[in-house]
Amino acid sequence: MKLDAVVFTVAGMAFGVILGWIIGAQQLARTGTVPAAQPAAAQAAPATGGGTAAGGRAAPVLDQARVDQLNATIKGNPKDVSSVVQLANVYFDAERWPDAISWYERALALNPKDPDVSTDLGVSYYYTNRTEEALTRFEESLKINPKHTKTLLNKGIVLAFGKEDLKGAAVEWQKVVDIAPGSPEGEAARRALEGVAAAHANQTAPSQQ
Repeated sequence: MKLDAVVFTVAGMAFGVILGWIIGAQQLARTGTVPAAQPAAAQAAPATGGGTAAGGRAAPVLDQARVDQLNATIKGNPKDVSSVVQLANVYFDAERWPDAISWYERALALNPKDPDVSTDLGVSYYYTNRTEEALTRFEESLKINPKHTKTLLNKGIVLAFGKEDLKGAAVEWQKVVDIAPGSPEGEAARRALEGVAAAHANQTAPSQQ
């Protein structure tokens, strides 16, 4: 096994806190609180949709009453972008990725300059095994706001686990630390960088006789 592959495997063990962001970044944007981390094994692999989330755990329950309410509002005003985004968010929080994608895409058609929506769409792409589209979407988000820390953090996660590109991921995480070191995103990025550094140190240290 190549050193980079070994380092990637070891580093992945340290990313439990960081990987909670791949789903929880949306929750942070709406509530201002950092979601609880989930096991690294559950977060590293994209979900496949349906009632089972990544790692075989049960997906969160869909708030059907809220879905019905928002659908009724949108039916009365199809250009109500706020309601469209909220509906996408409800599906996102329930990890119903295809539905979230459909509504985020509709929201972006109404307002293409929202980096939060753009990035959450990218995360949803990643969780439906559309890694390249996720990265392309993150680049679109960064065109809107080059210092959008949620985008940079998630781009690093997708590079690490979707592309196994730890060097590229570290570049994005370092940007987050430089831009907003005291923010929740900055703290998450810092821990990710420490995990990568520790993994490299463990794998390159000379063996003790």
